[in-house]
Amino acid sequence: MQKKNFQIAIDGPVAAGKGTAAKIVAARLGFLYVDTGAMYRGLALLVKERKLEWEEEAAIGELLEKEKPQVELTIPKEEEKDGRLCTVKLNGEDVSWKIRTEEISHGVSVITQYAGVRDCVTPMARKIAETQNVVMEGRDITTVVLPKADLKVYMDAKPRERAERRYRELLSRGEDVGLEAVYQQLMERDKRDSEREIAPLKKAKGAWVLDTSGLTIEEVVNLIIEKVETIRRNGIKERE
Repeated sequence: MQKKNFQIAIDGPVAAGKGTAAKIVAARLGFLYVDTGAMYRGLALLVKERKLEWEEEAAIGELLEKEKPQVELTIPKEEEKDGRLCTVKLNGEDVSWKIRTEEISHGVSVITQYAGVRDCVTPMARKIAETQNVVMEGRDITTVVLPKADLKVYMDAKPRERAERRYRELLSRGEDVGLEAVYQQLMERDKRDSEREIAPLKKAKGAWVLDTSGLTIEEVVNLIIEKVETIRRNGIKERE
């Protein structure tokens, strides 16, 4: 049976512009935006609240197995439109901004290396994409979660430009940790993400590499939508 829904899968390193671009693309196409990074951040917040160390892989696995946490993603309601890309609820609690700190950013880059953590998120993400049009972004969407997506995008940008974007984002939230510190943290995170044994960050076979360096979000969005329209018009299925 031919699949009726359309899947856009976007991977790439932190601050490549994935989240903002994916959100706008989803809105313009009428698709559901799925931020898998937020799902992992929700689990990282749970780990923090249970006072576990990021390096305690076995204990974290036991926590997830015991509590079976649920991370829910929804389109922000009118009263929730405060700049968030999506509303994130952990076991029913709105944690949309609690998960956006540097501490959680560091923690999530550690715990996503654990098979137990990924095994918790991947089925939830796949289930969301089974019956509806989605724009899903993260770091292993094109390689692991949706390897047969209609459009697979690897979004990247020059490291210094990504660091500046991340720095501006933190400043807008009142966090000033210094541009050089942000740059070093970004480099360390890139290294961890690309070298982890479980689902390392890499370009999937057949993925379209989109370098966002020097491009505005609007330009990035237009490029992605043009690609979607071409696939739909020509009936091309970029699937393996």
